[in-house]
Amino acid sequence: MKIALLFSSKQGMARTLAPFVFEERVEEGEEPPPDLLAECDSDETITAVQRALQQFHQVILIESDDQAYLRLMEEKPDLVFNMAERLFGPNRESHIPTICEMLNIPYTGSDPLTLGICLDKSRAKEILSYHGIPNPEFLVIERVEDIPARLSYPLIVKPLYEGSSKGIKDNSVVANRRELKAKINEINRLYQQPVIVEKFLSGREFTVGVLGNYPELEILPIVEIDHSQLPPGARPIYSYEAKWVWDTPDKPLEIFRCPADLTRKLKNEIEDLIRKTCRILRIRDWARIDVRLDARGVPNILEINPLPGILPNPEDNSCLPKAARAAGYTYDQLINRVVWEASRRYGLPLEVYREAFQPAANSLGAGGADGH
Repeated sequence: MKIALLFSSKQGMARTLAPFVFEERVEEGEEPPPDLLAECDSDETITAVQRALQQFHQVILIESDDQAYLRLMEEKPDLVFNMAERLFGPNRESHIPTICEMLNIPYTGSDPLTLGICLDKSRAKEILSYHGIPNPEFLVIERVEDIPARLSYPLIVKPLYEGSSKGIKDNSVVANRRELKAKINEINRLYQQPVIVEKFLSGREFTVGVLGNYPELEILPIVEIDHSQLPPGARPIYSYEAKWVWDTPDKPLEIFRCPADLTRKLKNEIEDLIRKTCRILRIRDWARIDVRLDARGVPNILEINPLPGILPNPEDNSCLPKAARAAGYTYDQLINRVVWEASRRYGLPLEVYREAFQPAANSLGAGGADGH
Protein backbone atom coordinates (compact mmCIF):
# COMPACT_ATOMS: atom_id res chain seq x y z
CA MET A 1 0.00 0.00 0.00
CA LYS A 2 0.92 3.63 -0.34
CA ILE A 3 0.82 5.08 3.16
CA ALA A 4 1.08 8.76 4.05
CA LEU A 5 2.67 9.33 7.45
CA LEU A 6 1.07 12.46 8.91
CA PHE A 7 3.01 14.00 11.78
CA SER A 8 3.46 17.26 13.71
CA SER A 9 7.21 17.73 13.99
CA LYS A 10 8.70 20.09 16.52
CA GLN A 11 10.46 22.02 13.77
CA GLY A 12 7.41 22.10 11.51
CA MET A 13 5.00 23.31 14.16
CA ALA A 14 7.53 25.86 15.44
CA ARG A 15 7.95 27.16 11.89
CA THR A 16 4.31 27.29 10.78
CA LEU A 17 2.18 27.77 13.91
CA ALA A 18 4.24 28.77 16.93
CA PRO A 19 5.57 32.08 15.46
CA PHE A 20 2.13 33.67 15.79
CA VAL A 21 2.06 32.81 19.48
CA PHE A 22 5.63 33.95 20.10
CA GLU A 23 5.09 37.29 18.36
CA GLU A 24 1.84 37.96 20.18
CA ARG A 25 3.31 37.03 23.57
CA VAL A 26 6.49 39.06 23.05
CA GLU A 27 4.42 42.13 22.19
CA GLU A 28 2.51 41.62 25.45
CA GLY A 29 5.71 41.07 27.42
CA GLU A 30 4.96 37.41 28.16
CA GLU A 31 6.75 34.14 27.51
CA PRO A 32 4.99 31.17 25.85
CA PRO A 33 4.63 28.02 27.96
CA PRO A 34 7.90 26.06 28.21
CA ASP A 35 6.13 22.88 27.11
CA LEU A 36 4.52 24.44 24.02
CA LEU A 37 6.00 21.79 21.69
CA ALA A 38 5.89 18.87 24.14
CA GLU A 39 3.33 16.91 22.12
CA CYS A 40 5.09 17.39 18.79
CA ASP A 41 7.05 14.56 17.21
CA SER A 42 10.83 14.35 17.32
CA ASP A 43 12.80 13.52 14.17
CA GLU A 44 13.78 10.26 15.85
CA THR A 45 10.15 9.18 16.28
CA ILE A 46 9.16 10.17 12.75
CA THR A 47 12.10 8.22 11.31
CA ALA A 48 11.36 5.16 13.47
CA VAL A 49 7.72 5.04 12.36
CA GLN A 50 8.72 5.59 8.73
CA ARG A 51 11.19 2.68 8.87
CA ALA A 52 8.63 0.41 10.50
CA LEU A 53 6.05 1.13 7.80
CA GLN A 54 8.58 0.84 4.97
CA GLN A 55 9.07 -2.85 5.77
CA PHE A 56 5.74 -3.49 4.06
CA HIS A 57 4.61 -0.27 2.34
CA GLN A 58 5.57 2.72 0.26
CA VAL A 59 5.71 5.66 2.69
CA ILE A 60 5.22 9.38 2.04
CA LEU A 61 6.04 11.90 4.77
CA ILE A 62 3.59 14.80 5.20
CA GLU A 63 3.85 17.51 7.84
CA SER A 64 0.47 18.46 9.34
CA ASP A 65 0.84 22.10 8.33
CA ASP A 66 -1.33 24.28 6.10
CA GLN A 67 -0.15 22.33 3.01
CA ALA A 68 -1.32 18.94 4.29
CA TYR A 69 -4.68 19.09 2.49
CA LEU A 70 -3.05 19.78 -0.87
CA ARG A 71 -0.36 17.14 -0.33
CA LEU A 72 -2.99 14.51 0.43
CA MET A 73 -4.99 15.53 -2.65
CA GLU A 74 -1.90 15.16 -4.81
CA GLU A 75 -0.56 11.92 -3.34
CA LYS A 76 -3.89 10.07 -2.96
CA PRO A 77 -2.52 7.49 -0.47
CA ASP A 78 -4.30 4.23 0.23
CA LEU A 79 -4.08 4.94 3.97
CA VAL A 80 -2.93 7.69 6.32
CA PHE A 81 -0.96 6.70 9.40
CA ASN A 82 -2.05 9.53 11.66
CA MET A 83 0.05 10.71 14.59
CA ALA A 84 -0.50 14.44 14.04
CA GLU A 85 -1.30 16.40 17.21
CA ARG A 86 -0.97 19.96 15.88
CA LEU A 87 -0.66 22.80 18.40
CA PHE A 88 -3.69 24.93 19.15
CA GLY A 89 -7.39 24.61 19.90
CA PRO A 90 -9.62 22.00 21.51
CA ASN A 91 -10.08 20.23 18.16
CA ARG A 92 -6.45 20.25 17.01
CA GLU A 93 -6.14 16.45 17.06
CA SER A 94 -9.20 16.24 14.81
CA HIS A 95 -7.80 18.37 11.98
CA ILE A 96 -6.04 15.65 9.97
CA PRO A 97 -8.75 12.96 10.35
CA THR A 98 -11.32 15.55 9.24
CA ILE A 99 -9.27 16.29 6.13
CA CYS A 100 -9.00 12.56 5.47
CA GLU A 101 -12.76 12.19 5.68
CA MET A 102 -13.26 15.16 3.34
CA LEU A 103 -10.95 13.47 0.81
CA ASN A 104 -12.33 9.96 1.45
CA ILE A 105 -8.92 8.63 2.50
CA PRO A 106 -8.79 5.83 5.12
CA TYR A 107 -6.73 6.63 8.22
CA THR A 108 -5.52 4.95 11.38
CA GLY A 109 -6.95 5.67 14.80
CA SER A 110 -10.09 7.25 16.16
CA ASP A 111 -12.39 9.59 14.27
CA PRO A 112 -12.52 13.40 14.66
CA LEU A 113 -15.40 13.32 17.14
CA THR A 114 -13.70 10.86 19.50
CA LEU A 115 -10.39 12.74 19.28
CA GLY A 116 -12.10 16.04 20.08
CA ILE A 117 -14.08 14.58 23.00
CA CYS A 118 -11.03 12.94 24.54
CA LEU A 119 -8.90 16.09 24.30
CA ASP A 120 -11.61 18.13 26.02
CA LYS A 121 -11.33 16.44 29.40
CA SER A 122 -14.68 17.68 30.68
CA ARG A 123 -16.64 16.37 27.69
CA ALA A 124 -15.04 12.94 28.01
CA LYS A 125 -15.77 12.85 31.74
CA GLU A 126 -19.38 13.91 31.23
CA ILE A 127 -19.94 10.99 28.85
CA LEU A 128 -18.16 8.52 31.13
CA SER A 129 -20.18 9.76 34.12
CA TYR A 130 -23.44 9.31 32.21
CA HIS A 131 -22.51 5.68 31.63
CA GLY A 132 -21.49 5.11 35.25
CA ILE A 133 -17.75 4.85 34.57
CA PRO A 134 -15.85 5.96 37.70
CA ASN A 135 -13.77 9.12 37.28
CA PRO A 136 -12.78 11.89 39.72
CA GLU A 137 -15.39 14.52 40.60
CA PHE A 138 -14.67 17.68 38.64
CA LEU A 139 -15.66 21.16 37.59
CA VAL A 140 -14.52 23.53 34.84
CA ILE A 141 -13.40 27.01 35.89
CA GLU A 142 -12.86 29.80 33.37
CA ARG A 143 -11.19 32.27 35.77
CA VAL A 144 -10.53 32.76 39.47
CA GLU A 145 -13.73 34.77 39.91
CA ASP A 146 -15.69 31.60 39.12
CA ILE A 147 -14.27 29.53 41.99
CA PRO A 148 -17.14 28.19 44.13
CA ALA A 149 -17.29 29.25 47.75
CA ARG A 150 -16.95 25.70 49.11
CA LEU A 151 -14.53 23.10 47.85
CA SER A 152 -12.92 20.03 49.40
CA TYR A 153 -9.15 19.81 49.10
CA PRO A 154 -6.75 18.48 47.88
CA LEU A 155 -7.57 19.10 44.22
CA ILE A 156 -5.60 18.74 41.03
CA VAL A 157 -5.74 21.53 38.43
CA LYS A 158 -5.10 20.95 34.70
CA PRO A 159 -5.50 22.82 31.41
CA LEU A 160 -8.79 21.71 29.86
CA TYR A 161 -7.46 20.80 26.40
CA GLU A 162 -3.89 19.52 26.69
CA GLY A 163 -1.99 16.22 26.78
CA SER A 164 1.56 14.96 27.45
CA SER A 165 1.33 16.41 30.98
CA LYS A 166 1.33 19.93 29.52
CA GLY A 167 0.44 22.34 32.30
CA ILE A 168 0.43 19.56 34.92
CA LYS A 169 3.35 20.48 37.14
CA ASP A 170 4.41 19.56 40.63
CA ASN A 171 2.34 22.50 41.93
CA SER A 172 -0.83 21.28 40.20
CA VAL A 173 -2.04 19.53 43.35
CA VAL A 174 -3.44 22.32 45.52
CA ALA A 175 -4.30 22.26 49.21
CA ASN A 176 -6.22 25.52 49.64
CA ARG A 177 -7.98 28.37 47.85
CA ARG A 178 -4.85 30.50 47.59
CA GLU A 179 -2.94 27.75 45.76
CA LEU A 180 -5.96 27.08 43.55
CA LYS A 181 -6.16 30.74 42.50
CA ALA A 182 -2.46 30.83 41.69
CA LYS A 183 -2.67 27.71 39.54
CA ILE A 184 -5.76 28.90 37.65
CA ASN A 185 -4.07 32.23 36.91
CA GLU A 186 -0.95 30.42 35.72
CA ILE A 187 -2.87 28.19 33.29
CA ASN A 188 -5.04 31.08 32.05
CA ARG A 189 -1.89 33.10 31.36
CA LEU A 190 0.29 30.41 29.78
CA TYR A 191 -2.27 28.30 27.93
CA GLN A 192 -5.11 30.79 27.44
CA GLN A 193 -7.81 28.24 28.21
CA PRO A 194 -10.08 27.19 31.09
CA VAL A 195 -8.97 24.72 33.75
CA ILE A 196 -10.48 21.47 34.89
CA VAL A 197 -10.35 20.97 38.65
CA GLU A 198 -10.63 17.41 39.91
CA LYS A 199 -10.76 15.69 43.27
CA PHE A 200 -7.24 14.39 43.84
CA LEU A 201 -7.20 10.61 44.14
CA SER A 202 -4.68 9.22 46.61
CA GLY A 203 -4.31 5.65 45.30
CA ARG A 204 -1.98 3.86 42.90
CA GLU A 205 -1.66 5.17 39.34
CA PHE A 206 -1.54 3.14 36.13
CA THR A 207 -1.53 3.63 32.39
CA VAL A 208 -2.98 0.99 30.08
CA GLY A 209 -2.21 0.41 26.40
CA VAL A 210 -4.92 -0.95 24.12
CA LEU A 211 -4.73 -2.31 20.57
CA GLY A 212 -7.62 -3.26 18.32
CA ASN A 213 -11.30 -2.48 17.97
CA TYR A 214 -14.13 -3.39 20.29
CA PRO A 215 -14.98 -6.15 21.06
CA GLU A 216 -11.63 -7.55 19.87
CA LEU A 217 -9.41 -5.50 22.15
CA GLU A 218 -5.94 -6.51 23.23
CA ILE A 219 -5.15 -4.92 26.58
CA LEU A 220 -1.38 -4.76 26.94
CA PRO A 221 0.45 -5.41 30.22
CA ILE A 222 -0.52 -2.68 32.67
CA VAL A 223 2.12 -0.06 33.54
CA GLU A 224 2.23 1.28 37.09
CA ILE A 225 3.64 4.73 37.80
CA ASP A 226 5.75 4.25 40.92
CA HIS A 227 5.56 7.55 42.78
CA SER A 228 8.18 6.38 45.29
CA GLN A 229 10.82 6.96 42.59
CA LEU A 230 10.10 10.69 42.43
CA PRO A 231 12.47 13.12 44.17
CA PRO A 232 11.85 13.69 47.90
CA GLY A 233 8.96 16.08 48.49
CA ALA A 234 7.53 15.73 44.97
CA ARG A 235 3.77 15.37 44.60
CA PRO A 236 2.67 11.79 43.76
CA ILE A 237 1.68 12.61 40.17
CA TYR A 238 3.19 12.03 36.74
CA SER A 239 3.89 15.72 36.23
CA TYR A 240 5.69 17.71 33.55
CA GLU A 241 8.80 17.63 35.71
CA ALA A 242 8.58 13.84 36.09
CA LYS A 243 8.11 13.35 32.35
CA TRP A 244 10.51 15.91 30.89
CA VAL A 245 12.84 17.32 33.61
CA TRP A 246 13.69 14.64 36.17
CA ASP A 247 13.65 11.85 33.56
CA THR A 248 16.52 12.18 31.07
CA PRO A 249 18.09 9.70 28.60
CA ASP A 250 21.42 9.75 30.46
CA LYS A 251 19.71 9.36 33.85
CA PRO A 252 16.31 7.67 33.35
CA LEU A 253 13.76 7.95 36.13
CA GLU A 254 12.88 4.36 37.04
CA ILE A 255 9.26 5.31 37.61
CA PHE A 256 7.47 2.57 35.64
CA ARG A 257 6.67 -0.99 36.63
CA CYS A 258 5.51 -3.20 33.77
CA PRO A 259 3.77 -5.49 34.20
CA ALA A 260 2.35 -3.90 37.33
CA ASP A 261 2.15 -6.06 40.46
CA LEU A 262 -1.62 -6.57 40.68
CA THR A 263 -4.00 -9.02 42.27
CA ARG A 264 -6.11 -10.89 39.73
CA LYS A 265 -9.19 -9.06 41.03
CA LEU A 266 -7.68 -5.59 40.54
CA LYS A 267 -6.26 -6.50 37.13
CA ASN A 268 -9.67 -7.72 35.99
CA GLU A 269 -11.36 -4.58 37.34
CA ILE A 270 -8.94 -2.30 35.47
CA GLU A 271 -9.21 -4.26 32.22
CA ASP A 272 -13.01 -4.29 32.43
CA LEU A 273 -12.97 -0.52 32.96
CA ILE A 274 -10.72 -0.07 29.91
CA ARG A 275 -12.99 -2.20 27.69
CA LYS A 276 -16.08 -0.23 28.73
CA THR A 277 -14.30 3.08 28.14
CA CYS A 278 -13.15 2.05 24.66
CA ARG A 279 -16.68 0.93 23.76
CA ILE A 280 -18.39 4.06 25.11
CA LEU A 281 -15.95 6.53 23.51
CA ARG A 282 -15.61 4.47 20.30
CA ILE A 283 -11.82 4.24 20.47
CA ARG A 284 -10.31 2.76 17.31
CA ASP A 285 -7.09 0.82 16.62
CA TRP A 286 -4.99 2.00 19.58
CA ALA A 287 -4.99 4.12 22.71
CA ARG A 288 -3.41 4.63 26.11
CA ILE A 289 -5.70 5.22 29.07
CA ASP A 290 -4.67 6.57 32.48
CA VAL A 291 -6.22 5.05 35.60
CA ARG A 292 -5.92 5.84 39.32
CA LEU A 293 -7.35 4.19 42.40
CA ASP A 294 -9.42 6.20 44.83
CA ALA A 295 -9.17 5.95 48.63
CA ARG A 296 -11.30 2.78 48.57
CA GLY A 297 -9.14 1.12 45.90
CA VAL A 298 -11.71 1.58 43.11
CA PRO A 299 -10.14 2.19 39.65
CA ASN A 300 -11.06 5.56 38.11
CA ILE A 301 -10.43 6.80 34.57
CA LEU A 302 -8.16 9.86 34.61
CA GLU A 303 -7.58 10.56 30.91
CA ILE A 304 -7.97 8.91 27.51
CA ASN A 305 -5.21 9.27 24.93
CA PRO A 306 -6.43 8.03 21.51
CA LEU A 307 -3.22 9.40 19.90
CA PRO A 308 -0.69 7.87 22.28
CA GLY A 309 2.98 8.79 22.42
CA ILE A 310 5.29 6.32 20.65
CA LEU A 311 8.88 7.33 21.39
CA PRO A 312 11.03 4.49 19.98
CA ASN A 313 13.89 4.19 22.48
CA PRO A 314 13.27 2.22 25.69
CA GLU A 315 15.28 4.85 27.59
CA ASP A 316 12.64 7.44 26.74
CA ASN A 317 10.04 5.77 29.01
CA SER A 318 7.24 5.96 26.44
CA CYS A 319 4.45 3.92 28.00
CA LEU A 320 2.68 2.36 25.01
CA PRO A 321 5.90 0.99 23.43
CA LYS A 322 6.99 -0.17 26.90
CA ALA A 323 3.73 -2.11 27.37
CA ALA A 324 3.95 -3.49 23.83
CA ARG A 325 7.49 -4.76 24.45
CA ALA A 326 6.28 -6.43 27.65
CA ALA A 327 3.61 -8.19 25.53
CA GLY A 328 6.28 -9.49 23.13
CA TYR A 329 5.95 -6.92 20.33
CA THR A 330 8.86 -5.12 18.74
CA TYR A 331 8.46 -1.42 18.05
CA ASP A 332 8.03 -2.15 14.33
CA GLN A 333 5.33 -4.73 15.07
CA LEU A 334 3.47 -2.22 17.24
CA ILE A 335 3.36 0.33 14.42
CA ASN A 336 2.31 -2.22 11.81
CA ARG A 337 -0.29 -3.69 14.15
CA VAL A 338 -2.05 -0.31 14.08
CA VAL A 339 -2.01 -0.38 10.27
CA TRP A 340 -3.32 -3.96 10.34
CA GLU A 341 -6.23 -2.96 12.59
CA ALA A 342 -7.14 0.06 10.45
CA SER A 343 -6.85 -1.97 7.24
CA ARG A 344 -9.14 -4.62 8.64
CA ARG A 345 -11.73 -1.95 9.56
CA TYR A 346 -11.69 -0.50 6.06
CA GLY A 347 -11.48 -3.83 4.22
CA LEU A 348 -8.05 -3.00 2.78
CA PRO A 349 -5.70 -5.82 1.67
CA LEU A 350 -3.93 -7.64 4.51
CA GLU A 351 -1.89 -10.13 2.45
CA VAL A 352 1.33 -8.18 3.02
CA TYR A 353 1.20 -9.12 6.69
CA ARG A 354 0.34 -12.78 6.17
CA GLU A 355 3.82 -14.18 6.86
CA ALA A 356 5.54 -11.51 8.91
CA PHE A 357 2.86 -10.02 11.09
CA GLN A 358 -0.68 -11.35 10.83
CA PRO A 359 0.00 -14.45 12.98
CA ALA A 360 1.00 -12.20 15.89
CA ALA A 361 -2.18 -10.18 15.54
CA ASN A 362 -4.24 -13.37 15.19
CA SER A 363 -2.92 -14.59 18.54
CA LEU A 364 -5.96 -12.75 19.86
CA GLY A 365 -8.07 -15.62 18.58
CA ALA A 366 -11.79 -15.88 19.09
CA GLY A 367 -11.48 -14.67 22.68
CA GLY A 368 -9.49 -11.59 21.72
CA ALA A 369 -11.46 -9.23 23.91
CA ASP A 370 -9.61 -10.52 26.96
CA GLY A 371 -6.18 -9.74 25.52
CA HIS A 372 -3.06 -9.90 27.68
